[in-house]
Amino acid sequence: MSVVEKHNAARRRIVEAARSIVGERGFSAVGISQILEVASIPKGSFYHYFDSKEAFGEELLRIYMDDYLQKMDTLFSAEVGNAADQLFAYFRFWQETHVDGKTGDKCLIVKLAAEVSDLSERMRRILDTGTAKAIDRIARTIAEGQQEGSVQSGMNAQALAGALYQLWLGATLMVKITHRSQPFEKTWQASERLLLP
Repeated sequence: MSVVEKHNAARRRIVEAARSIVGERGFSAVGISQILEVASIPKGSFYHYFDSKEAFGEELLRIYMDDYLQKMDTLFSAEVGNAADQLFAYFRFWQETHVDGKTGDKCLIVKLAAEVSDLSERMRRILDTGTAKAIDRIARTIAEGQQEGSVQSGMNAQALAGALYQLWLGATLMVKITHRSQPFEKTWQASERLLLP
């Protein structure tokens, strides 16, 4: 392993170690000393790997978005079923990562979007690019479903994908506010009405 590869691997380990506490507490509430503690690296090492806390946040979001899009690619595969099956597998995944106290696994998009979009233009752009790629994947799957007949909506696939993504994003915020799963149940029903015959 080259020096650069070792450096990048260490950066990823730090980010992955700190992801759950950032997911629980938010970006601003987690200090560099807490990141060092959960990552088990010596004090002073943080700036060897990151120029600033913002640079750490950018890497955190980049890695999160890459992992999230890879998960979507797995869910949007023929092994899961037809396109409608794939879409509902994705909605199930979304729902399951936001219930039953899984605080560290929760979607960083939901947790950090409002906070970091006001703090950092670079972090906002990473979220913007990542969510656009997620919506594109949903749109491609909808279009495939329209072609095969498993998705009955005649709505433009890109517009429908954006609406569904925003619907689930809003439901996730309501679940956080109410501490109940009812918003997901209603959103599931709305998704069925939008996609299925």
